[in-house]
Amino acid sequence: MTEPKKSLVRYNGKNYLIPFVLITSLFLLWGFAHSLLDVLNKHFQDILHVNYTQSAFVQFSVYIGYLAMGIPAGLIMKKFGYRKGIIFGLLLFATGAFLFYPAALLGTFLPFLIALFIIACGLAFLETAANPYATVLGPPESGAQRINFSQSFNAVGWILGPLIGGLLIFGAEKSDGADKFDSLITPYMIIGCVVLVVAIGFIFTKLPEIKEESDQKHLEENPPMKLLLKYPFFVMAVIAQFLYVAAQTGINSFFINYVTLELPNVQEPVVNIMSHLGGFGEIFTPKNPEQAASLVLAFGGMGMFWIGRLSGSYMMKFFKAQRILAVYGTICTILMLLVTLGLGWLSVIALFSTYFFMSIMFPTIFALGIRNLGPLTKKASSFLVMAVAGGAFLPLAMGAIKDTTGSMALGFILPLLCFSFVAFYGMVGFRIKGKAL
Repeated sequence: MTEPKKSLVRYNGKNYLIPFVLITSLFLLWGFAHSLLDVLNKHFQDILHVNYTQSAFVQFSVYIGYLAMGIPAGLIMKKFGYRKGIIFGLLLFATGAFLFYPAALLGTFLPFLIALFIIACGLAFLETAANPYATVLGPPESGAQRINFSQSFNAVGWILGPLIGGLLIFGAEKSDGADKFDSLITPYMIIGCVVLVVAIGFIFTKLPEIKEESDQKHLEENPPMKLLLKYPFFVMAVIAQFLYVAAQTGINSFFINYVTLELPNVQEPVVNIMSHLGGFGEIFTPKNPEQAASLVLAFGGMGMFWIGRLSGSYMMKFFKAQRILAVYGTICTILMLLVTLGLGWLSVIALFSTYFFMSIMFPTIFALGIRNLGPLTKKASSFLVMAVAGGAFLPLAMGAIKDTTGSMALGFILPLLCFSFVAFYGMVGFRIKGKAL
């Protein structure tokens, strides 16, 4: 049969453009939720006076939720399908966001962590469903291209998170602790309402259920886990995904800390830049170093992340995804070396440049990891989503290094090691096939 030219048309000739648009909208929502964590991390340091290690529990409470819910999410996908899994995930997401209101009234750390954990459980369902959905809504060979396109909207959410979070959270001018806790209510109430509307949209929208071809007898005789171990490239993908998310989360968690420590006067140059942007610049003119750093993260780091996703999706028309992964992983390793040296603006530029090159890693590793797995795709997807639990541990380790040595820069040697393995996977990991480990 002739191979279709359009990436959203499967071999049966059915067009999946509308379902693809709906699925893509989810990527923006969870990108926004994740990027707000970076603002929360620094904010809790300021208002609760927790140390770097303790503040890292913001990320821990979220990413450990992926580990806890990864397998249940996969089982629910298998039994009830992608669409119902998405709806359930959105409802959990909204519930966690709305719980920020009572958490703000209580004004202690633990209720916020519980709310974030519930949000993470919802995100685990969304990512378990949406990532493979994006890859199968068209020809298998263009799966990496499609998921990178969808993830480019996720990158838009990552830009909006520190931008709006810095404005609403760091922008709170009142000095008493209760009012600063109240500043957390508005962004999360908005998130909850938007997510609830999207959930209602999915409830009343018919989506095609993507069913992988399967040999039921073969699956009954060979448990899925045993079968997955026969694909070393998948096992290495899980490891690479764990380390990549660990690196990304560690960088995100302490970006604002690193910039404010490396550049104590960062507010002044950011104000000068914003002053040349007219009315738009006046709205986002930073009032303190933390806001200035959040703007650097939003426009510098996350802006590069978004551009990297878009350009990466386009480049995959001409170059193999694993080759781009290898090159970008190597570049990120070099950039992290510059960050650990603490060279002022040079290191800060290297830090936010990393976002461009790590932008394609998650979707590319995901697409490579589930390629040609057929009936094992849903099970494999759940393990790849569980791999984001790496983000729970590296921020704690980086915070402990800062608290122990006094050097924030030294902690970035851990993302350096993670990126080196991602580069290795792109170079040789995907080529290892066939025999069981």
